[in-house]
Amino acid sequence: MIRLFALLLYLSAAPLHAACRQALALGLDVSGSVDATEYRLQLDGLAAALLAPEVQQRLLAMPSAPLRLAVFEWSEPGHQRLILAWREIRTAADIAAIAAQLSQTRRAPAPPGTAIGPAMAHGAALLGQQTECWKRTLDLSGDGKHNMGPHPRDMRAALSHRGITINGLVIGADSTTATDRRQVQIGELSAYYRAWVLTGPDAFVEVALGYDDYQRAMERKLLRELEGLVLSALP
Repeated sequence: MIRLFALLLYLSAAPLHAACRQALALGLDVSGSVDATEYRLQLDGLAAALLAPEVQQRLLAMPSAPLRLAVFEWSEPGHQRLILAWREIRTAADIAAIAAQLSQTRRAPAPPGTAIGPAMAHGAALLGQQTECWKRTLDLSGDGKHNMGPHPRDMRAALSHRGITINGLVIGADSTTATDRRQVQIGELSAYYRAWVLTGPDAFVEVALGYDDYQRAMERKLLRELEGLVLSALP
């Protein structure tokens, strides 16, 4: 209740001419640990999550202040590929067009390294293009720890005063024959993201139990991210 009251105060103080309520940038891991099948599960899972009825309802809840969405892929330092430039979501047709574009996107060659720090910097730069939005959020999906380029802890410190939130969606191993090991791996990766990646108020980690669970995890994450600003629109 206190958090909702604080959010209402913030929104009431926001400029009346604000162009959008939230800018949301999604960064998808395409490093060497992600095979062709897993790549499609990410893209198609995101498309399906955006089309989920409850997600659509929240995306379209404030037509006077629409949400803006961008999607990029990341692997090693210097390799970030924009697959959806900033798109304002005003209608169900906008959501359907974005989902279709994601489903039609084909994988491009990418180096194998995992550079979370540079992915954070790239996402923050994208959000820097949307300074008029009430809230700016970066989400990074990944199945492994950083192993190249500036460390996430240093990037987190550099971005801590930018007024953005960074959430994570960690993806566990697909194997179901080693359940205990998978749970340990997911727990370690979630703790890693909490320690070095998450930034901003109410930042959180969502978990996908393998790439087959990616769509459901993305739905949960989107509903959680959109909840606060949608609640503020209620009478």
